[in-house]
Amino acid sequence: MNRKEKEHILDWVEKNEKSLSDWNQVIWNYGETAWREYRSAKWYVDKLKEEGFEVEEGSGGMPTAFCATWSKGEGGPVIGGYAEYDAIPGNCQAADTIEKPRDGLSKYAGGHTDPHSALGIGSLGGFLAAKEAMEKFNIKGTLKFFGEPAEKVRGSKPIHAAKGYYDNLDAAISFHPFYMLPLCNTTRWDTHCAVAYSVMYTFTCDNPETWLSAAGNTPIPVAHATARCPGATDAVVNMYTLSKMYREHMLSNNMGWSMNEAILNTGQATADNIPAQMAQIYYFIRVPDIEMAEAVVKILDQNAESAAKGAHCTWKKDWVTKSRAGLANHVMADVTYQNLKLAGAPKFEGKAIEIAQEIQRNLGIEPMDRPYMDEIEELMDPKEAERKMRTILPSWQQHFTSDDYTEYCWHAPTVRLYIGRPTLKSPDGIYKYPNWVMNALGGIRECIDPMIMSASKTIGMTILDLLVKPEVLEAAKEEFRERTAGGTDGAKWIGPLCDYAPPIKFRWPEYISTERGKNEWVIPANEE
Repeated sequence: MNRKEKEHILDWVEKNEKSLSDWNQVIWNYGETAWREYRSAKWYVDKLKEEGFEVEEGSGGMPTAFCATWSKGEGGPVIGGYAEYDAIPGNCQAADTIEKPRDGLSKYAGGHTDPHSALGIGSLGGFLAAKEAMEKFNIKGTLKFFGEPAEKVRGSKPIHAAKGYYDNLDAAISFHPFYMLPLCNTTRWDTHCAVAYSVMYTFTCDNPETWLSAAGNTPIPVAHATARCPGATDAVVNMYTLSKMYREHMLSNNMGWSMNEAILNTGQATADNIPAQMAQIYYFIRVPDIEMAEAVVKILDQNAESAAKGAHCTWKKDWVTKSRAGLANHVMADVTYQNLKLAGAPKFEGKAIEIAQEIQRNLGIEPMDRPYMDEIEELMDPKEAERKMRTILPSWQQHFTSDDYTEYCWHAPTVRLYIGRPTLKSPDGIYKYPNWVMNALGGIRECIDPMIMSASKTIGMTILDLLVKPEVLEAAKEEFRERTAGGTDGAKWIGPLCDYAPPIKFRWPEYISTERGKNEWVIPANEE
């Protein structure tokens, strides 16, 4: 029924391959990190306006977020999707076959690992292809494309959800490059991503003079002759140590869960006798359900109280993330997978093979005739992927791993699509390639473009099915109503958890402009 429309989408993606490749290069080279993706967000805003979308910049009170809308005719379904574009500090890798940072930057600068650059362009390509088909074949409907910053800290989607941005969606499409087997060239079936909570603890030492009595021979309470107050850095060390020590006392060990921390500020301490005035430590928690997340945070709060008291500080907690677990939708998973079969898995040939072989040679590995993992060029049926994933999980655990696409799941039927990204084959099944290799492959055109093309084709054709096959969309909606026991007012529906302001004012790592240069990383490049 919609064969010619799908052929138009496939043709559009093929004809625009170079543009999609060029666009990915722009975002990949920006390498901007969470909450600081200024140039990346502006690029998307300008491109979407150029394509005829109406764009709300800074949506949800987040400077690097946006909400772009385009409609054909009146009525018709509203289909949502999004771009992510945040990179990760400390992963600044050039698009090269050797380990080196991008020109003029510290190796500690931001760099794309997943890569979110290709995630966003793959999704954008699908939406623009669908838009072209809607115009050509007079297909009614609305495309709603979001800019979702700070995914690495699960930042924007809980906020967008809580502020009502997803409320009018009829369906949503989430895409991510492959990051672990068996989730490669497939869609998630039952076991979707889990709950994520994250919190910032700030310790301040506002009254160091009351730590001990000052020396009688000086008016300065922090003179060199007095005992120095522990201060905020000591509080963070206390917090770090306590939380590491108590980790096994937070939750049962019979499941997969994780808690990671990062220290954002170290108090501006000097070599003088002045204690650190302020320091912050950030915790990110991935757990199967909300109750477990609340239990972990409760213990962290207790640790913060103890840590502050021991270091003569006060403390406060700020929320960065409260993200719900995912909700399956088999109809969406199946229709998307059928379109992935039409689009085909990525194929890595010619120059992509030569580049991979050069990397292997530079690492002292005998180059392989077929250097890429077999799985990234093969399709995986969603039910088979589910079966394989469940082999490592306890039977009671319903959710696994973490990503905030899950926020869309509670407002509309949502699919989670994975496409194979360039990944090299181990020479002996044991050898692990250094991290820079995956990062570099995400920025080398010949290696990453096949994934972008496959994603764009799959997403574009899935949008088309949802627009022109009302029985498919209605089946997806009916499944959504069944799983929530009544939809967004249903007995099993979980509402947005976000009850906090956008956490944009912390000292997130970023690029800065100085006398030394423009857009250098906050940690300067080593000039030795």
